[in-house]
Amino acid sequence: MSDAEVARRVAVLYPTRFLRSYVRWKIAADPVYDAVFRHARGPIVDLGCGAGVLAAYLRARGFDAPIVGVDHDVRKIEAARGLGLRDAMFEVADAASIAMRGTVTMLDLLHYFDDAAQRSLLARAAEANVVVIRDGVRDGSWRYRATYAQETFARGIRWLKADRLNFPLRETIAGAFAGFESEIVPLWGRMPFNNYLFVFKRASPGTTNA
Repeated sequence: MSDAEVARRVAVLYPTRFLRSYVRWKIAADPVYDAVFRHARGPIVDLGCGAGVLAAYLRARGFDAPIVGVDHDVRKIEAARGLGLRDAMFEVADAASIAMRGTVTMLDLLHYFDDAAQRSLLARAAEANVVVIRDGVRDGSWRYRATYAQETFARGIRWLKADRLNFPLRETIAGAFAGFESEIVPLWGRMPFNNYLFVFKRASPGTTNA
């Protein structure tokens, strides 16, 4: 199935023209969904799942393991629930209340938390076998400044509900996964943002929850 067909199949699940256009553009422009598809193993816990785009994308690609999506935005969770995805559950909940198992994903999430909360969330995620994180990295580059400006705009129009912006250091993320096999690469796609992909895989996944 082509990328365009995947984007079309996912977009038509959404009820409004705005969401359909956003989802189609997002899947076409953002390589993170394919990255999760390639690395995920077992059930997925998607922290900061938003309107369920990742889950819908994975189902369109044939990924059939259970998915639990968590977000604090009631409107987006309602949109995700309306997709009718098989074996996918979406909850308005705090990440601290969710059991970490299989693969944990955190896409564009960490920068909404202060330093202490970031460390706590990363420590919880490290209970899983595979962790896939995509976030902007605070490094002072022009891409970082563009990322900060875009996030500020999204908060201003209330697309994002966030009390703060606190982009993590690369070292903060990587340091939470000592003993894991790791891959850290830029993931800019067609966008100007300072996005990096972090993939951590436990060397002996059979010793933890699957």
